[in-house]
Amino acid sequence: MNALNVAEYMQSLGLQARQASARMACASAAEKSGALKQLARLLRDNVASLQQDNAKDIERATAAGLAAPMVDRLKLTPQIIETLAVGCEQLAAMPDIIGDIIGMKQQPSGIRVGQMRVPLGVFGMVFESRPNVTVEAASLSIKSGNACILRGGSEAIESNKALARLVQQALSQAGLPAEAVQLVQTTDREAVGQLIAMPQFVDVIIPRGGKGLIERISRDAKVPVIKHLDGNCHVYVDDPVDIDMAVRVADNAKTQKYSPCNAAEGLLVARGVARAFLPKIAAVYAAKGVEMRCDAEARQVLEGFKTTEATEQDWYEEYLAPVISIKVVAGIDEGIAHINHYSSHHTDAILTRDHVHAQRFLREVDSASVMVNASTRFADGFEFGLGAEIGISTDKFHARGPVGIEGLTSLKFVVLGNGELRS
Repeated sequence: MNALNVAEYMQSLGLQARQASARMACASAAEKSGALKQLARLLRDNVASLQQDNAKDIERATAAGLAAPMVDRLKLTPQIIETLAVGCEQLAAMPDIIGDIIGMKQQPSGIRVGQMRVPLGVFGMVFESRPNVTVEAASLSIKSGNACILRGGSEAIESNKALARLVQQALSQAGLPAEAVQLVQTTDREAVGQLIAMPQFVDVIIPRGGKGLIERISRDAKVPVIKHLDGNCHVYVDDPVDIDMAVRVADNAKTQKYSPCNAAEGLLVARGVARAFLPKIAAVYAAKGVEMRCDAEARQVLEGFKTTEATEQDWYEEYLAPVISIKVVAGIDEGIAHINHYSSHHTDAILTRDHVHAQRFLREVDSASVMVNASTRFADGFEFGLGAEIGISTDKFHARGPVGIEGLTSLKFVVLGNGELRS
């Protein structure tokens, strides 16, 4: 497909999405739930054929020498397909928030003013690797009454096409427009350039992938972008603290899984508890093969352990690997200041027994998710009770933190009157 054809093709997808969005915005709760339940049934009925299409992607990725972890991300196992089906059913069972009116108040003039929750319209999503994102994004789009244009990675094109066919089938069978969810069928990179520059058709772009992808989209997009670039998350161990609890949480935040953006990358420890806490967590990390990059004071406390000296860059680093930076701080003031300076404003946690310190941390740490006595790994739409998430935002407008159904909606003012005139 040449550049001119790609442009025409993307304009065609955009026009169809915009037209479908009008129907989706007024779709009933029963229609949307029906589509999601039908999608769950279709996923379960097509496990074998989905795996056949998925096998083509796996075979091509393996032949191209793609790293084993990347190949693993491409797999659509029966368990993954069942998880997707269950996710659709859970979304179907959740309340429909479209059309909800909040904050209705009578004004001195006699009019009543409130806000109604409405869909954003059309969102574009660019994602890499995991084909399951096709269903997750589509199901959230359906539930929130939006239309969407999805552009997955070329390495998962056959799997994504197969899943998108099932989504469109489910929409049609529920009496909704199949074009409400469209997958970009070309792997030409120019398609992304077109998608992010069609404000007449696309209301918001959501990138999910590596930092390079997100930086490119943030730089070149002509429509708003919901994004986060880094997940440099911190755990601050306060004085006073329950040492055993702090060890368990700091362990989970770092080692439960290394690759997610909500895994802890920095560990800050108040000086008053450093000698009691650090050797215990260091023993856990050492046993799990976690490299510890420490400041001079932490290295002194951990003299009997293998550590390396932290550089200035380490405080900014998102490792996504069994590596953690460790620093001893004077107390909560220095801890908060360090986080606000070096953090990516994604997720940061305090472990403490001091209620006043906890409240200060919640108020003063400038991050999308802020936690007290809990692992940063909880920063997730499902764990937050959103049903699912389409991504995480570290921006400060519209959506912040895990973006679920509500994050795919907007509020418009509604005014109810009885013939009132402005004087």
